[in-house]
Amino acid sequence: MSTEQRSLVTHRVGEQPEVDAWSATADTFAGRVHVEWDARAPVTPLGQLAFFIDYLKQAGLFDAWVADCPLSLTSPNAPGKRDLLGTVLLSVLAGHWRYAHITALRCDPVNPSLLGMNKVVSADSVRRNLAKIDEAAGLAWLQGHLDYTTAPLLSEPWVLDMDSTIKPLYGHQEGAEVGYNPHKPGRPSHCYHTYMLSSLRLVLRVDAVPGDEHNVAHATDGLWTLLDHLGPERRPALLRGDKSWGIEPVMARAEQAKLAYLFRLRMTANVKRALERAMRQSDWRDAGQGWQGKETSLRLHGWSRQRRIVLLRRKLRRDLAVTEQATAAQLRLTFAEVGPGLDVWEYTALDDEILTLGQLYRDRADCENAN
Repeated sequence: MSTEQRSLVTHRVGEQPEVDAWSATADTFAGRVHVEWDARAPVTPLGQLAFFIDYLKQAGLFDAWVADCPLSLTSPNAPGKRDLLGTVLLSVLAGHWRYAHITALRCDPVNPSLLGMNKVVSADSVRRNLAKIDEAAGLAWLQGHLDYTTAPLLSEPWVLDMDSTIKPLYGHQEGAEVGYNPHKPGRPSHCYHTYMLSSLRLVLRVDAVPGDEHNVAHATDGLWTLLDHLGPERRPALLRGDKSWGIEPVMARAEQAKLAYLFRLRMTANVKRALERAMRQSDWRDAGQGWQGKETSLRLHGWSRQRRIVLLRRKLRRDLAVTEQATAAQLRLTFAEVGPGLDVWEYTALDDEILTLGQLYRDRADCENAN
């Protein structure tokens, strides 16, 4: 008597069959499409776009965005709104940053049809027809759809991160002004004041201003406009920014609105003196990740009142090297030896209001993003 033995094809725990690993189906505006991967084919940045279009269709985001657009084109030769806005969307997803780059989309025979478009319109057509949208109506249209995607998240406690970015400009562009530009000194630029939902890194608002308006004083109107728009039910639990945001107008208004804030302080002479006095004391507390913290109070020049600040320090235990520009043509390098009885610290100072020190320490990992 013999027993027939057959080998069974099985998959390890956590693995998927090969057909699922190399193919999938996406439901697009052109119908269901079958997507397959070829490991030997060249890599394309738009290979996953079919699945994003599937998401836009299932959520109804693209149809609603096109339907609400405050643009009315009556000429028989005018492009359809879906073709116009679809071209803009595909251009943004492709990483384009100039209208002229839209021409590259005209070589794509697949993705436009997946969005339900009839054709890709030209760069001139996009520029000309977008200019016909009234500014106030256009901002309300875009803000409404942005709120639709972010508002449900704001019912939970969240942190508003504020940051400013300098973008150098080339050629003749509206609002290009010479201002603070660390990477291209003397080059005209724009400044983007950005307000983000922390951790998720969702952008809630961006104010694009001329390069000579990089100072935070030019961004405060945008901040309070955003907070007024969100309303008291969705306002953040904490405002967080770098040292440029630690100015009296921002702190005073946040205190008036009873909004907690955490800003990095500039290392002015008074802040350094406060740190020097604190370094002589021993009541520093562990703040996590090697940092030690200590509370004190200080009233700096220009402040309307005394405020609580938090000093942080961390001991450097690694080898150090110091560079010095001895002459215009030669850079001098020396090594700093940290021996017994000699400690080297890095330090910073934060201005916080309403928060307790314990809350600050528990959020230490996020606090470092304010750097």
